[in-house]
Amino acid sequence: MKIVVIGSTGQLGTDLIKILENGHEVIGLAHKDIEITDYDSCLILKQHQPDIIINTAAFHKTDQCEEEPLKTFNLNAIGARNVAMISREMGASVVFISTDYVFDGSKSEPYTEDDIPFPINTYGISKLAGEHFTRQNPKHYIIRIASVFGAAGASGKGGNFVETMITKAKKGESITVVDDMWMSPTYTKDAALTLKGIIESKLPSGTYHATNSGYCSWYQFAEGIFQITGLNPDLTPIKTGQLSMKAKRPRFSALSSIKLSRYGIETRDWKDALRAYLIEKGHIQRGS
Repeated sequence: MKIVVIGSTGQLGTDLIKILENGHEVIGLAHKDIEITDYDSCLILKQHQPDIIINTAAFHKTDQCEEEPLKTFNLNAIGARNVAMISREMGASVVFISTDYVFDGSKSEPYTEDDIPFPINTYGISKLAGEHFTRQNPKHYIIRIASVFGAAGASGKGGNFVETMITKAKKGESITVVDDMWMSPTYTKDAALTLKGIIESKLPSGTYHATNSGYCSWYQFAEGIFQITGLNPDLTPIKTGQLSMKAKRPRFSALSSIKLSRYGIETRDWKDALRAYLIEKGHIQRGS
C-alpha cells in the first residue's frame, strides 16, 4: 500500500515511518510540507494518491490549549476535517490519532472503545471534534493513545516524561510527581506496530485504543523508570491539587481495547515497553 504520514517528524510519526516502510511505500509529510489547517495546502495529498493517510499532526500542550482555543481547534478539529474530506474525495482511508483526554476520568477502570466520551478540557474537546470530522470519511480509523514516549521525543514539548525524569535524576534534582492521576503509557514504536496490524489486517472502520496494556499513576511510572535504570533520586509523591494547571485533567484516563483482541492484536505491558524504550535510547543495556 501507499501510505502518507502527516507529522512524520514527531514521536509517533517517526516510528510509523520506520515500521511501515517494511512492506509499504511510505511518504512522510512534516509541517514544512503541509499545513493541515489550510485546505489548499492539504491538496498536496492528491498529488501522492495514497491508499491511506495517517494524520498525527496535533496541538497537544494541554495548558496552552486553554489559552489558545482557536489555534487548538484549527489544528485538532479543522485540520482533521480537511484531511478527512480530501481523503474521502480520493477514496483513501484516513487515520486520526486521538487521545485519552476525550474522557472525563470519572471511571475507576480503564475506558474501552464502547465508553461515551465526555472531555473536560479544550484539548480533549478539540480532539473529540476531530474524531467526529474524521468519521465524515466512511473509511476511517480513530486510534486513541495516551502519555506517549518515543525515541524521537515530542517536537512541541521537547523530549518526553521519561527523558525529563532521567535528566532530573542525573542532575541530582529533587523530583515531585503526582500519584493521584492514572493513565496508560504508550510507547510509540508499539503504537506504530499496532496501527500496522490494523491496516494490514483490514480491520473494520471505527475507533480503537492502542496504548500499552495496564495502567499506572504518573508517580508509579516515574518509579518504574528509576527502578529499571537503577537511578535513585529524591522522589516524592504529590497531589494534583498542589499543581498550578490551567487545564483540568481527567483523574483516571487509562485505556484498554476490547476490540483489538477480537482480531488477535495484543499490546504488551507498559513496563515491558518502557524497558524496550530505555534499551533503544541507550539508557540501559539489553538483558540488564
